[in-house]
Amino acid sequence: MVRDAVPGDIDEICALIEEHARYEGNDELKLDRAEMARHLFGPDPKAWVLMAEHGGEVAGMAFCSWSFSTWEARPGIWLDDIFVRPAYRRHGLGRELLHELRARTTGRIEWDMQEGNERAAAFYAQLGARPVPGWIRYRWRPDAP
Repeated sequence: MVRDAVPGDIDEICALIEEHARYEGNDELKLDRAEMARHLFGPDPKAWVLMAEHGGEVAGMAFCSWSFSTWEARPGIWLDDIFVRPAYRRHGLGRELLHELRARTTGRIEWDMQEGNERAAAFYAQLGARPVPGWIRYRWRPDAP
C-alpha cells in the first residue's frame, strides 16, 4: 500500500533516508528530525513523501518535490530519493511508488541513479524509463568559492 506521509511519519522518513545512506556507503548521515519536519510539514513545505507499507509495516518511501519544464510548459516531479528496505523488496513496492508518482503528473518524472547500479537500471528500464542522453548534472553548494 502507498500513501501520503503525515507528520507522525517523520521518524520513519528520516530513518529510511539514513538507512539508504548506509546502504550506499555513507555511515555518517544523521538527520535533524525537527528540521526535516519543518521542510515537509511546515507552513511552506519544500518536498513531500509517499510511504510504502507492507503487512502494516513501513517498508519504503519516495521523497519528491515538484519541478517545472519550461519546454513542456507543465509541472513534473523530481524524485530525490526512493528506497525500499531490503526485507520488503521484490513485493512490487518500488513499482507501486513510481506508478503513484506517474498518476500525479502529466509531466515528466526525473531522478538520478548512481552509476553501476545495474539492478536499478534494469528495473527502471522495465518501467519504460530511460537515461537522458547528452545531459550532465551540476551541483552548486553554498560553500563553493
